Amino acid sequence: MQKHFQDQVSDLASSYVSSYKKYAQSINRDQGSLPNRDIIIDIINMLREILFPEYFGRQQNINAAIDYHIGDLLLNIHEKLGQQIGFALQHDARRKGEPVEDYREKAESISYAFLERIPEIRDALACDVQAALDGDPAAASKDEIIISYPGMFAISVYRLAHELYMLEVPLIPRIMTEYAHSRTGIDINPGATIGRYFFIDHGTGVVIGETTFIGNNVTLYQGVTLGALSTREGQLLRGVKRHPTIEDNVVVYSGASILGGETRIGQGTVIGSNVFITRSVPGGTRVIIKSQELIYKGQEQDDERF
Repeated sequence: MQKHFQDQVSDLASSYVSSYKKYAQSINRDQGSLPNRDIIIDIINMLREILFPEYFGRQQNINAAIDYHIGDLLLNIHEKLGQQIGFALQHDARRKGEPVEDYREKAESISYAFLERIPEIRDALACDVQAALDGDPAAASKDEIIISYPGMFAISVYRLAHELYMLEVPLIPRIMTEYAHSRTGIDINPGATIGRYFFIDHGTGVVIGETTFIGNNVTLYQGVTLGALSTREGQLLRGVKRHPTIEDNVVVYSGASILGGETRIGQGTVIGSNVFITRSVPGGTRVIIKSQELIYKGQEQDDERF
């Protein structure tokens, strides 16, 4: 049987190559090297160590030689990130049919500009950690939030990816947030704009679309969707605001869906569980589904038990 299979390998290989040619766009290596997902994940881990050196990486000796250690990390990140940005820029130029340049200098400049923003990202994440501590009575400490909360991980990766998105780096920001999505079940597009003091509680199933705007002091619970009303027009909608605006001091409870680029949720609003919203809501409003009647079949209801 093994020998018979070996005799057929050549035919199988030829059929595979034919299918590759049929769908050449999906594997067109003439478009140059793509960013390497594994290296980008490695960069994320190094960036988390830069953001929270007391929690990740070489924590034991962090106080003894922190300047040297952070400097070494920055050099490593700059080299790896610059290379991956260069690949992304080259691939994007080929994809668009534009002349391909040597992007090393531009990629290094973007990498440096991104690293300059790390202190600001760290400040924003400190507010997010505080929001989680203030908003979750089950949180024992900031340590627990930083080390173990999936929402904190997803927000951290998003804030890093968003800066690269704003620097017009193709591919890499989405690779980063999809990695966080795969680990946490929280899908935040790197193009979304999210203010400070942001908290995602539990988190699984949260979706935040590309053109979403979220203000300060906003809390989302599991299963919340901030999405588009329709994507049937496909690429014609690129660059159009398709996702809602959530103003400051809003809470959105589990399972709620808020859809549409013209939909605005006003300041101080509370959105109840499982509601479906496609139009704007004034500030200071509570939106809930009218309580449904519970029917207990097969036994008499004893009011004293409830």
